[in-house]
Amino acid sequence: QVQLVESGGGLVQAGGSLRLSCAASGSSSRLNSMAWYRQAPGKQRELVAIITTGDNPNYADSVKGRFTISRDNAKNTVYLQMNSLKPEDTAVYYCRVVTTWSSAFWGQGTQVTVSS
Repeated sequence: QVQLVESGGGLVQAGGSLRLSCAASGSSSRLNSMAWYRQAPGKQRELVAIITTGDNPNYADSVKGRFTISRDNAKNTVYLQMNSLKPEDTAVYYCRVVTTWSSAFWGQGTQVTVSS
């Protein structure tokens, strides 16, 4: 089992920045991909950014150039630096990891609210 603890969400004005963190514990020594998803009210959950063990990140078109995903393998932690935030970025953000034995785990979610 892998436990994920997210932090860093909150309320920010448009144009501001937030940094999300997701720390993995438990059987987390073999993490393959680490990703951030988000779900806005009334919408489906969508992939925001993903980074694999090869450290090649991929981003949703809507956040390219504004968000940066990174990982600290020594701490089993993934980060999402969010700059130039827009009201449409408002959502619950979820961390998801996939282990090398192909099991997936989700965090509890952290609310990000961007006011206009």
